[in-house]
Amino acid sequence: MAVSLLAHEVSDLCLGKPALRALSISATVGDALSALKASGDNFISVWSCNHGNSNNGDVVVVGDACDDGDDYVCQCVGKICMVDVICYLCKEDNLLSPSEALKAPVSLILSQIPAGLVMHVDPSSSLLEAIDLMLEGAQNLVVPIKNRVSSRRRQHQKLISSSPTSPTSHNGREFCWLTQEDVIRFILGTIGLFSPIPALSIDNLGIISSDINVVNYHSPATLAIEAISGSLIDQTSVAVVDSDGFLIGEISPLTLGCCHETVAAAITTLSAGDLMAYIDCGGPPEDLVRVVKERLKEKGLEGMLKQIDNNSTNLVSYLSTSSNSSSSSDEESMATDSKLGRSRKKHSRSMSYSARMVRRAEAIVCHTKSSLVAVMIQAIAHRVSYVWVVEEDCSLVGIVTFSEMLRVFREHLD
Repeated sequence: MAVSLLAHEVSDLCLGKPALRALSISATVGDALSALKASGDNFISVWSCNHGNSNNGDVVVVGDACDDGDDYVCQCVGKICMVDVICYLCKEDNLLSPSEALKAPVSLILSQIPAGLVMHVDPSSSLLEAIDLMLEGAQNLVVPIKNRVSSRRRQHQKLISSSPTSPTSHNGREFCWLTQEDVIRFILGTIGLFSPIPALSIDNLGIISSDINVVNYHSPATLAIEAISGSLIDQTSVAVVDSDGFLIGEISPLTLGCCHETVAAAITTLSAGDLMAYIDCGGPPEDLVRVVKERLKEKGLEGMLKQIDNNSTNLVSYLSTSSNSSSSSDEESMATDSKLGRSRKKHSRSMSYSARMVRRAEAIVCHTKSSLVAVMIQAIAHRVSYVWVVEEDCSLVGIVTFSEMLRVFREHLD
């Protein structure tokens, strides 16, 4: 069993994965925001490229490609997502002037994120080495894609280098990254080799963690900002509970990541319970939008209020332009828009959400006696890296994460 599994290299798990879209370390927070919106990716990789023979200084522009002849060292120094931007905008000074806050360098956000979440690995590294790095804290392993980029492809990349979401090649090589989900999916494909462990309950395996981020349903959502940042680092979520400890729902970084950046205003003005309704799919309820605007006026946060109004105007304009498109998929799009329109009318929700929105604010749960393989399948099916553990009465017990699952399989390999 060990021979068949450990013979696999990291590159085996990267087959078919798309090339990373890159952002320069010299980019602004606004550049990162635009790149995230344009690409539809949950995260954008941030790179530092020191060019000894370049006239661009010590960094390349967003989307630029490094030539074979350049004397340089290119390094992925981190990653950034919409939640990073949202938490950054939640700071008091940034709420007063969000437009100015977006002009700050993206390095300002990266400096607040622990080092070691992103690491470079060789494509020939073993699966075991990859698991060990993840158990040590790495979330994303940056792996060179074996196929070199052709000269024509590099020339094309230079032509589109002004795009903030172009895949970046370094010395004719493109990169992808490997996550815990990728490894868990791979292990699930060979799950029979680990028998009988997958059939054991998560309780018996001792992988239920009680170290969780929790906020009360009626508490101000501002009290959850630190927990949201922590859950992003832990790749978990923030549980929303009532006064008796019963799980009501969650404030998930994955759900927040599909919101507009002005959700920072909702975090600043609403309770945790109302925030769950605000970030639920379909867009925030119009009555909550009115509440947020009124409270922003009371707090004198006119800058954020202007951002919300601009967002609504831009989105309506975008949807109007899209409806006039003559592509072959128009009929399907119109059908989808019709369904969304009925949904918005039914729920009285405003149009301020990304098309990437795929998850609701409700929590994914299992029970203490659930088997390991069942929880693995459940997490993968919902594209999350954790599952909440509850009792039959919905009282919160703890959480099971991909990290703890990997630890079980790693010990079994030993």
